[in-house]
Amino acid sequence: MKKPSDKQLGMHHTITRRDFVQGAAVAIGAAAQAGTLSLSQTATASASVSEVAQGAMPADYPPIKTGMRGSHSGAYEIAHALAREGAEFPKPEPIQEHYDLIVVGAGISGLAAAHYYQQQFGPDAKILLLENHDDFGGHAKRNEFHQSGDMVLSLGGTHNLEWWSFSDNVEAFMAAHGVDPELMRKQMDFAYGRDAPNSPAMWFDQETYGVSRLVTNFNLSAKLTSDDIDKIPISDAGRASLNRFYGSAPHLEDWTEAEAEDTLSSISYPDFLRQYGGLTEDAVQLFNKEEHGSWGLEMRALSAAEAIWEGYPGAHLFGEGWSEDSFGYPVAMWPDGNASLARLMVAKLMPHSAPDVTADNVAIARFDYSALDQKGADVRLRLNSTVIGVENTDEGVSVTYASPSGALKKVSARHSVLACYHSIIPHLCPAMADTQKAALKYQVKFPMILTNVLLRNSEALDKLGVDAVACPGRLHARLFLFKGLHTGGYERPDSVEEAVSLVFWGSISPPENAIDLRSQLRGSRQKLLDLSFEDFEREVRTVLDGLLGPAGFEVSEDILAITVNRWPHGYSYEYMQLWDPEWAPGEAPHEIGRQRFGSIVIANADAGASAYTHVAIDQAHRAVADLLDDT
Repeated sequence: MKKPSDKQLGMHHTITRRDFVQGAAVAIGAAAQAGTLSLSQTATASASVSEVAQGAMPADYPPIKTGMRGSHSGAYEIAHALAREGAEFPKPEPIQEHYDLIVVGAGISGLAAAHYYQQQFGPDAKILLLENHDDFGGHAKRNEFHQSGDMVLSLGGTHNLEWWSFSDNVEAFMAAHGVDPELMRKQMDFAYGRDAPNSPAMWFDQETYGVSRLVTNFNLSAKLTSDDIDKIPISDAGRASLNRFYGSAPHLEDWTEAEAEDTLSSISYPDFLRQYGGLTEDAVQLFNKEEHGSWGLEMRALSAAEAIWEGYPGAHLFGEGWSEDSFGYPVAMWPDGNASLARLMVAKLMPHSAPDVTADNVAIARFDYSALDQKGADVRLRLNSTVIGVENTDEGVSVTYASPSGALKKVSARHSVLACYHSIIPHLCPAMADTQKAALKYQVKFPMILTNVLLRNSEALDKLGVDAVACPGRLHARLFLFKGLHTGGYERPDSVEEAVSLVFWGSISPPENAIDLRSQLRGSRQKLLDLSFEDFEREVRTVLDGLLGPAGFEVSEDILAITVNRWPHGYSYEYMQLWDPEWAPGEAPHEIGRQRFGSIVIANADAGASAYTHVAIDQAHRAVADLLDDT
C-alpha cells in the first residue's frame, strides 16, 4: 500500500480568504493577495503578525492565531542566544519607569504572584509583568477556532484542576477568583475519551506495523484476552509473549516486600517487561509512548515501581488481582483548559482590560489586549518582552528586557519575582552563587505537545464508536475528542454534525542513544524544535486519513484548521526513581534553587518540582511571603 501523496492528504488544499482572516484574525491583506492560502501558509502568516504589526491592530487577538503556537517564533530565540550561545547584548536604554514589583513571566505563577503581592503590600502596589510570548497564561494557552462560524475552544497546554490536592492557600485563591471546582464538575461530561462505546482504542498504522488496523475496546492497562491480543499486528512470537504475560500465574510472589521494592525501583518498566514479563521487543514497543501525554516521558524513563503504581500491568505477577481505576481522575476543567484561570487573574488584576468578567462567563469573554499595558494602571502586562538580565541594586532591582521592537530597555523596581523556567535564571542572574545556579540548571523540563485539529464534524469518529485512540507508532501518542464542557459560560451542542476539536496529545520520543533522563529530555526538546508546522500538518493528515478515512472522513476537506502548541520546555521536572537520589529535607535542587537572592525571589511549578497548577500557585504564595522581611 503506497503512502498517500501531499496532494491526496490535502497539504496544499486552499482555504478562502474569509476563513483565513476569520481564523487568524490578521488584517495583513498583502499576505492574501492571491485570494487563497494553504493551512501551512496561514500558519506562517498568523505566526508572523507580531513582527509586522505588534499591538497596532485591533484584530491582533492571540488566542485565535493558528499554526505554530506554544513556544512560537519570536518567543524563545533571544533566550536561546543568551543561554545556548552566551550572547552579549548592547547597553540597554533606561526608561523612566519604576515599580514596586516586576514579575518575569505572566503564566499561572507570575499572575498569582502579582495577586499575592497586592494582598501583602497593598492594592495600589505598582506591578509590571513581562512576558516573552504574545499571550499571557504561560502553558495555560487558549486556542480559539472560528472557521466553522461558531467559536470552538480547545486546549493549548495546562488544562485541569486537581482540586483534591489543593492546599488551604489554593482553596482561598480559587474562592477569591470565584472558582468552584465542585460546580465545574457538574457542568462537564468530558472524561478524556472514556465515553464512546468502543473506547479506548488503539490504532496500528500501515507505515509502522504493515497494516492499518483500529482495535477497539482495547487498553494495555486492562487484562487483555487472547482475542484482544490476536488483533495486534506484531510477530507471532510477540503475541505469544503477550498471552503468557497477561495470562501468567503469579511467579514472583515469593519475593519479600523489600526485595520487590528494591528491584522495581531500580529497573525501568520496559526492562521489567523484558526480564520478568518475558515480552519480546515488538511487544514492549506497544508501551513505549503510553506516558507521553500524562508525564511527557518515554516509558524507559519510569521505574517499574512508578509504572505499576500508575496502573500498568505487572502487579499480577506478585499475586495481586486486576482492578480498574475507581478514582477515574475526576478533574475540573474549562473548555480552554486553565487559560480561563489565567483570564480570571488578569481580569482581577487589570479590570479595565476585561470588565465584568466572572467565573460564570470567563470562557466566552473578550479581552482587550491593547489595555494590558495601559499607562498609569496599577498593574501592567507587557507581552513579547524577553527578559535578559535581572540584578540587585541599592534601591532594589533592575530588569533588562528586549522590547517588541527589538530595542533593549531597562526598568527598576523594589522587588522582582522570577516566575520563569528555572533553567534560564542562572543566565538572567550571573551574580548568583554557583551552588544556586547549579541547582536551578538541574531541572530540565519535560517536552509537551498539544496539537488541536478543528474537524468539520465528528461523524467518522461516531461511526467508529470511538472518542479516544492511542497511536503507538506515530508522533503523537494519543488523540481524543474535546467536548462536553459547559463551564465558564461556554456552550456547544453535543451533535456529531457540529465542528469539534480533536486533540493530539503527547511528547517526542528521545534519540535511542540518549541514556540518562536529562539527555533524553534535551534530545526530545531538540527534535521538537526541529519540526516545522508543515511536518505536524503532514503527520496529522496522515493519521486522520488512515484512521478515519475508512469511516468516510475526507482528509482534504474535513480539516478546517490546525494549531500546534509546541512546548519544548513543558512539564516541570519531577524527581524520578531511576535518575534522582532521595534528597534530605531542604537539599533538593528545587529547594536550593528557589532561595531568595537579594530583592529577587523565585516562583513557578519548577520551584515545587511538580507540574501542576496548584503547585504553581502555592509557589507564588511562598515567593511573595519571602519578601515580607522587607515590610
